[in-house]
Amino acid sequence: MFDRPKKGELILRGIPVSAGIARGKALVVGRGHEGVPDRAIEQGEAQAEIGRFEHSLVQTRQQIQEIQHRVSTAMGAQDASIFEAHLLVLEDPMLIEEVSRVITDDLLGAECAFQRVADRYAESLGKVDDEYLRERVTDLRDVTTRVLHNLLDRPDDSLNLRHLKAPCIVVSHEHSPSTTALLDRRFVLAFATDIGSRTSHTAIMARSLQIPAVVGLRDASQQVESGQDVLVDGFHGLLILNPTDQTLFEYGELAQKQVNLEEKLREVRDEPAVTLDGVRLILSANMERSADVEAVRNCGAEGVGLFRTEFLFLNRDTLPTEDEQYEVYREVASGLKNQPVVIRTLDLGGDKFMSHLSMPQELNPFLGWRAIRFCLEETEIFRSQLRAILRASAEGNIKLMYPMISGLDELKQANQLLEECRNELRAANIPFDAAMEVGAMIEVPSAVLVADALARQSSFFSIGTNDLIQYSLAVDRLNERITHLYEPTHPAIVRLIKATVDAAHQHGIWVGVCGEMAGDPVLVPLLIGLGVDELSAAVMVVPRIKFLIRRVKMSEARELAEFALQCESGSEILARCQALIAQIAPSLVEH
Repeated sequence: MFDRPKKGELILRGIPVSAGIARGKALVVGRGHEGVPDRAIEQGEAQAEIGRFEHSLVQTRQQIQEIQHRVSTAMGAQDASIFEAHLLVLEDPMLIEEVSRVITDDLLGAECAFQRVADRYAESLGKVDDEYLRERVTDLRDVTTRVLHNLLDRPDDSLNLRHLKAPCIVVSHEHSPSTTALLDRRFVLAFATDIGSRTSHTAIMARSLQIPAVVGLRDASQQVESGQDVLVDGFHGLLILNPTDQTLFEYGELAQKQVNLEEKLREVRDEPAVTLDGVRLILSANMERSADVEAVRNCGAEGVGLFRTEFLFLNRDTLPTEDEQYEVYREVASGLKNQPVVIRTLDLGGDKFMSHLSMPQELNPFLGWRAIRFCLEETEIFRSQLRAILRASAEGNIKLMYPMISGLDELKQANQLLEECRNELRAANIPFDAAMEVGAMIEVPSAVLVADALARQSSFFSIGTNDLIQYSLAVDRLNERITHLYEPTHPAIVRLIKATVDAAHQHGIWVGVCGEMAGDPVLVPLLIGLGVDELSAAVMVVPRIKFLIRRVKMSEARELAEFALQCESGSEILARCQALIAQIAPSLVEH
């Protein structure tokens, strides 16, 4: 319907990375890479040039940390953590040493030496046979540009986009994550870029900002002129130049459907998550910082199903103290009084590292020293967190869960440390909730196979579907080459979820899901049909999930689950899921 060009218009096709539709005047920026000509220096100037280079690294670090702070305040710590990769580039000893060597041996100015080394790094990374790693070239270029601007005292190009006076659609060759993070959403209606992919940090930022975006358009920045009338279709990955009246009419109809849907979502915001045939479910939100409390209240969630505590530990030079942690946990619990707050203990490792700790370099960090494994060895860090959570539990609505439990021994060790912390607080007459529920996350296939034993030692289970799928199917979900194998509806995943639910219910405990499956409207009926009691999703999708739950019958969901448990094809299960949502809530998938 929307990809057939009409007379006078031109359709450019790219990759959709952030849903939505926007029409406006184009603003073309950053058409090309601005190079730095070689500048020769004398031998005696080398040390001063190295000093200039080191000073520019300090300046750049301060700028990125400021961006991190702004993003964390406006969007959440998870989005701010994207810039940890930028900071790591600035701290790379090999890069710093190589630039210093080029300055000294080749007698080049700091800016020339840095660009030569950075370009070499980018070229090598761009040749890596992995789409996700290749996309990190954008992060490297982002840092490179900032360092060069500081060395050459050039104005920051992003300032032009942060001080816009009229709404526009930004078209560029490449859009850096730091520029995206600071966009003024009042005036940037959408953006489109020549290069990029779904896994780029820029794409992630666009989705968080809820700005329609299309990347991978190849030469859009060369074909579009500033002031030209354009339309961005973030659903289908289209940039339409000079859209005709007919095209605008068709997109207007689609936009109106989205407006109507938003109105329906507002109507059910404060209603309970109850199916059409009267089955009550708990719908919670995921969060990572105390400032998210208001967003959780406003989205219609019934508390927090996953509070990610590791973001308290990232992007800082020292560990948070017990008192610092206590204040954050208490603030969240108090702000959501009478609603449950499930706090996940520290889940470091994998793709989240503390810069001030000597975390080992591992060939496969997702299978390495992370989550509960880290905590059971770094017991002082773990004890400090457990005491802080226990102290905050005096508010009366906190629950605690351990990540990546793979067997009973880990759960017993963690609970033993928790009991020791309880005894310490009792001895010091510090109040806490002695009846606080303590649960285990089911993210590893081995945990499912011993779920019966884990259920005897737990108050609840929370299924982390992202890792459960990744570990069960041996698929790195961030690797573009094999993302087609990352299949939430794979028969094995369906049966693992069902086995977890059955083991929990046999022992009288409840089961939640806090992974991405819980925020996917297509998959939610399958989850609740399998017997899940609670769903916890990102704040922005909670209203859609509630709307869906209130339009489905539990009998339909159970019928779907029965089909899935008997089916041997993940694609057939997905097709049945899609057919059900198209029948009961088509507005959630229409675009």
